[in-house]
Amino acid sequence: MKRKEESNTEKYTSAGTDIEEVKRLNENSGMSYNEAKEWLAKSTGGYNTSVYSDTDIEEVRRNNQGIQNENE
Repeated sequence: MKRKEESNTEKYTSAGTDIEEVKRLNENSGMSYNEAKEWLAKSTGGYNTSVYSDTDIEEVRRNNQGIQNENE
């Protein structure tokens, strides 16, 4: 009888969530955030991806220029 209880506790979380069901649903949920970023980078070559970023390009350029000037 104890084995049944042990296997039952391994299948469900303490909140009662079916672990295998969650894994199955996750497999079919599409790309993860990092997978989507990788796909965008590979499929676009990095061009026109600024719509997906909140990076201030001019600020980066100013920072890079300041670092370059310090190193000279």
